[in-house]
Amino acid sequence: MADSIRMKPPKNRYLDKPRNEDWTLDQDWKTYSAEEHDRWNRLYRRQRAVLPGRACEAYLKALQALELSESGIPHMGRLSDRLEKLTGWRVVPVAELVPDDIFFDHLANKRFPAGAFIRPEAEFDYLQEPDVFHDVFGHVPLLADPVFSDFMQAYGQGGARALERGQLHHLARLYWYTVEFGLIREAGDLRLFGAGIMSSPQESVFALEDDSPNRIGFDLQRVMRTRYIIDDFQKSYFVIDSFEDLLETCYRDFGTVYCALRNAEDIEPHEIIPEDAVVSYGTQAYFQEKKRA
Repeated sequence: MADSIRMKPPKNRYLDKPRNEDWTLDQDWKTYSAEEHDRWNRLYRRQRAVLPGRACEAYLKALQALELSESGIPHMGRLSDRLEKLTGWRVVPVAELVPDDIFFDHLANKRFPAGAFIRPEAEFDYLQEPDVFHDVFGHVPLLADPVFSDFMQAYGQGGARALERGQLHHLARLYWYTVEFGLIREAGDLRLFGAGIMSSPQESVFALEDDSPNRIGFDLQRVMRTRYIIDDFQKSYFVIDSFEDLLETCYRDFGTVYCALRNAEDIEPHEIIPEDAVVSYGTQAYFQEKKRA
């Protein structure tokens, strides 16, 4: 599917396990090897060293509240018990990417489907597919924030409408540029909140400190018109003012928005348009250099 927010994971042992109708399964936590737990610990330790001063405050507080640490791959049941007390959400293990309608139903009912497998050692530094580190370390902490968790539930509730209208690609772009790769203004600076950035040490620095990408004030229709790339850093990042503003903007029927977008031209990832509230113009030097190489 074009502009999909999710990608097919590699072969992993969970693909052979029995699953429920909603595609969830038993995490079978005891079967993780010592090497897999160590891999989580090293990923956690590396990323925790990068995020102070870059990640938004709500995320950093949630890491402590949820007791995420370098003590091995989290048990999703016990993690869910802590999270549920805060916002009512639970984390449910899956083997692979679930169908879109199932994915939206999980979110609408405050269940976050997280890949149970952990990346192989050969893909330690870069993984295109979401594994347990990306999903749990990157996504789950902000589900402990009441406002952001409401946004995620509203997003799930809106998924069926996008599918019915054949405009999932527009809704996918909203997820991509906020939930996965969003920036937020906080105490006069820009901070990270997107899970795709939070789980990548290189992009955590690139998104905030490199001169290459554009940084643009969030506008719903602008974001929904903007294509993205899935195999590299982003050419543009969108900046929200607060989670409250994001929820207020998106907590409504998108019917009129979809009608307006149906005949609107797509915007390429690197493009700046006259209506943009530009926070910083990117040089695109990183991408130009890669193209020349």
